[in-house]
Amino acid sequence: MKLTSMLLGLALLCTGAAEAADKPVIRLGARVFTEQTLLAELTAQYLGQQGYDVRITGGLGSTLARSAQETGQLDMLWEYTGVSLVAYNHVTEKLDREASYARVKQLDAQKGLIWLAPSRFSNTYALALPQKVADAYPQVNTISDLNAVLAAEPGKTHLLALDTEFANRSDGLVGMRKLYDLKFTRADTRQMDAGLVYTALRNSQAFVGLVYTTDGRLNAFHLKLLADDKAYFPDYTAAPVVRKDVLDAHPDLAAKLKLLAESLDETTMRELNAKVDVEHQSPTQVAADFLRAHPIKADKEKT
Repeated sequence: MKLTSMLLGLALLCTGAAEAADKPVIRLGARVFTEQTLLAELTAQYLGQQGYDVRITGGLGSTLARSAQETGQLDMLWEYTGVSLVAYNHVTEKLDREASYARVKQLDAQKGLIWLAPSRFSNTYALALPQKVADAYPQVNTISDLNAVLAAEPGKTHLLALDTEFANRSDGLVGMRKLYDLKFTRADTRQMDAGLVYTALRNSQAFVGLVYTTDGRLNAFHLKLLADDKAYFPDYTAAPVVRKDVLDAHPDLAAKLKLLAESLDETTMRELNAKVDVEHQSPTQVAADFLRAHPIKADKEKT
């Protein structure tokens, strides 16, 4: 009896191993922030339901992730149009959403990287006011409005909290200050970890801060986004980018990932990010709950 049970267990184990071996493997990279972790989990679980074995490598820096994909160590990344446009292809021209996507799709195809159908959200930069400041300055709705306050109150400190990378990039604070003729002085700026910017705003320790438009803490901390009325910030629409040889081997990926991408808009991403960053749920569970609540049917696939 015991021998029969052992043989049955061994047979099932071998069958499971054979089934796993038959599944096509997709090596998926994710950068080191919440949204990227969530996108990777959503993709892995969704494609897992479609017969793929998706293996995530997380915690990557932007340059390392891109290099790994270009050299064939990764098959897929969720990328942002603005990152590819500015950081990888060095395009400084200001382009709208559609033009940005078309340009990176064309440029990256030359490197064997194929941009699939985009999501419905752009995780770009924005300036935001804490609730107390927004209540005290109801007339401030744009970055130009903010600059009018800075000019009208030259002797008053208006602390700007921002992350170190943006503060020191030529296409970051330097360019924004030039375009808007911002009246921030050196004493008015505080560089810190990106996560601490939200803490400073929540605690009213800053007058204004640099944030990301799909961050879950925007709603949770009651932050007011200012309109970029001179269109300084690039578009950062997210889309899956797959190596051409992988897509050639598995052409069905395009239609499958199109359905997933189109299910993600700005409101959805803020809510999902908030579940991790504010409610402290695990990205794995958040992704599973979303896919359970929003099933993506294979029979709805469109090319």
